[in-house]
Amino acid sequence: MRLNEIFYTLQGEGLWTGTPAVFVRTAGCNLSCRFCDTDYSYRFDAAVDEVIAQIEEVGRGCRFVVLTGGEPLLQRESETLIARLVERGYEVHVESNGTTFVRLPDPVWLTVSPKERLDPRMAARANEAKLIVDGRVPEEWLAAPWASDAVIWLQPEGNKPANVTLAVEAALAHPGRYRLSMQTHKVIGIR
Repeated sequence: MRLNEIFYTLQGEGLWTGTPAVFVRTAGCNLSCRFCDTDYSYRFDAAVDEVIAQIEEVGRGCRFVVLTGGEPLLQRESETLIARLVERGYEVHVESNGTTFVRLPDPVWLTVSPKERLDPRMAARANEAKLIVDGRVPEEWLAAPWASDAVIWLQPEGNKPANVTLAVEAALAHPGRYRLSMQTHKVIGIR
């Protein structure tokens, strides 16, 4: 696999905020979002068994793994890694931009954050959607065929005050539609 980093921290976004997790950040993305705050550049290669060994080493017994990027589902090996982790009893979460369809095992939690395009099958599979508020609320993504129980989060880009205000106002105006997700890890100063 082409990787950027593997590290242990707290999940800072969405429904699982505050949960200790091992993050596996893959290298590369098929989008070029101007506001992207993630360094997903290529740093090293590792076979699936090596990735699992690193998860076990850095995780100190943590059984919660977040596969993120970049776009982790662009790599063929991601499917093998996900299946192997599920078989070993890990709780696996995938953070994706939703452009690339991959059939994920049922227990895998899928967070989709659409930017430019979205495969409707990924929207239908998503457990949660993270819509980035950057000068406006991206309401065009509400029409996506989200799973009926998918939580729709508004996440202010960069935790910038103007974006926070827009997201809060939209969540308050549409309580049945949106929830607010801050980048808590940035607020408390961790990775």
